[in-house]
Amino acid sequence: MNTPNIDAVKAYLMDLQDRICQGLEAEEPVARFEEDQWSYASGIGGGRTRVIRGGQVLEQGGVNFSHVIGQTLPASATAHRQDLAGRSFQAVGVSLVIHPQNPYVPTSHANVRFFMAEKEGEPPVWWFGGGFDLTPYYPFEEDAIAWHRTAREACIPFGEDVYPKYKRWCDEYFFLKHRNETRGVGGLFFDDLNEWGFDRSFEFLRSVGDHYLKAYLPIVQARKNHPFGEREREFQLYRRGRYVEFNLVFDRGTLFGLQSGGRTESILMSLPPVAHWRYNWQPDAGSPEEVLYKDYLRARDWL
Repeated sequence: MNTPNIDAVKAYLMDLQDRICQGLEAEEPVARFEEDQWSYASGIGGGRTRVIRGGQVLEQGGVNFSHVIGQTLPASATAHRQDLAGRSFQAVGVSLVIHPQNPYVPTSHANVRFFMAEKEGEPPVWWFGGGFDLTPYYPFEEDAIAWHRTAREACIPFGEDVYPKYKRWCDEYFFLKHRNETRGVGGLFFDDLNEWGFDRSFEFLRSVGDHYLKAYLPIVQARKNHPFGEREREFQLYRRGRYVEFNLVFDRGTLFGLQSGGRTESILMSLPPVAHWRYNWQPDAGSPEEVLYKDYLRARDWL
């Protein structure tokens, strides 16, 4: 079956949301995800937002499923894709961001999504997108290597060139141009995927979605009890400011969600509960904080 089947994608994504929440809760002794089911005022489309707060391991995180339906796309979406003008659209996806309490546990992000635009009498325009990336504050090289090994495992069945291509795209996408630094150590990023046909493209989306917990949970388990003090906490909050900057200035999903009339609370669940900014701050020479800047905030071949 190579005809786009949005119902099959939706069923997979809702199951993926369940499995990711269960996997993360298993590492958290105190807090649990709270679910907020919502729909648009029009009654068409909606989602399930799940947020966890105040945990011993997970300070705050969100795992959101959404199904956005619209009659017209925002001008920003059709400016470079004239084939989308005048089409109705549907977008389904799971997007998550996890902000741990311990500065030695990295923030993580994952997103898998499907977009379809339709017009009577014409074939649908569709594609898959997504990926996952890791943002450490006090990084461990073995964690970055393991993260990228799992990312490569997700891609291997689809060709030897897939991981290098989408790893490079991730490095380029999660880059703060105004800071001249990557957001973290990267991972995978892909978009506009349809050249393999629906079935094969959907299979790849599932592989990426299913490998997120395989990549992240071992890192959480290894670092969640690492001792830390006020210095590490302050640095974590400072670096979280970079996360805010990227999501509000560059992130396509955030911008599309806000411009297409999406649910603001669900779109902005990716922001951390606390973040700091300091004027003209620089790490001390030879400090653990300098290691992040010197060795990790640039594109590297981790394998």
